[in-house]
Amino acid sequence: MSLGDEPGYGDTSRGEDGGYGGSGQTRTRLPDRPGDVYGGARRGRSSSRSLITVVGVVVLLIAAIAFANRGGDEPSSSGNGGSDKAKTSPTTASGTRPVESKVAGIPAGFAHSEQGAESAAANYAVALGSAAMFNTASRDQILAAVITPSRVTEFEATLDKAYTPQFNKNVGLNEDGSAPQGYTFVSRTSPIGTKVTESSNDTATVEVWCGGLLGLAGQNSTNPVTSSWFTITMKLEWTGGDWKIVSHSQKDGPAPVPGDDRASSADDIAKAVEEYGGFTYAR
Repeated sequence: MSLGDEPGYGDTSRGEDGGYGGSGQTRTRLPDRPGDVYGGARRGRSSSRSLITVVGVVVLLIAAIAFANRGGDEPSSSGNGGSDKAKTSPTTASGTRPVESKVAGIPAGFAHSEQGAESAAANYAVALGSAAMFNTASRDQILAAVITPSRVTEFEATLDKAYTPQFNKNVGLNEDGSAPQGYTFVSRTSPIGTKVTESSNDTATVEVWCGGLLGLAGQNSTNPVTSSWFTITMKLEWTGGDWKIVSHSQKDGPAPVPGDDRASSADDIAKAVEEYGGFTYAR
């Protein structure tokens, strides 16, 4: 869940081919239903799926061993080095340690660099997409921590108009933003990647590709927890020794093809939300 999902909020300036060996012929299997590019209903998990899973686990183990063998005494990469790596391989971490300080429980004190701006945007996306945004007091604390001082009042006014008691009721909450007894409210944003599209010495525009969870976990919930994909664009400025948000907007996607995972029970989702904490994101 993030700001762009709210009413009245935009840019606040806020799914077989088989070959006959050696014959040169090809057999094409058409979809079982018109318009179904995946050939009808999804196939069950096969031995090939199991093999892929095993191979995936082996690859992860190898990567983990290699990482552990690096040790913890290597010097951190320079800001420029991290930037070069990011351009070559977006999924490669820079090696720079994440920030250690927090303001209102939100990471703070980011580096005065493009890498620092990306880290700030990722962490701010998590805060702005949290369940705490549905409560006025906690929302104001978040805004004071992530928004540039000159825009805090404007953001507060805009979001007060979005997070109304009626809106809270529409998503299944009590008017004050709390979850009804016996239910667990879920609103989480998880950054998948970041990209700087514009930057100068004291400003940066960062796009954050995210996956989100939103809904009410509980028996007979009329608003079950669902997932979504979206990209947040933040314009940041360097002020008071840190990166802060000047404006924020959101668009849908990129969204992958849904997998064939079976949805978990409401109890499992609620338990996961209560037991699994979040991360501090660093590029």
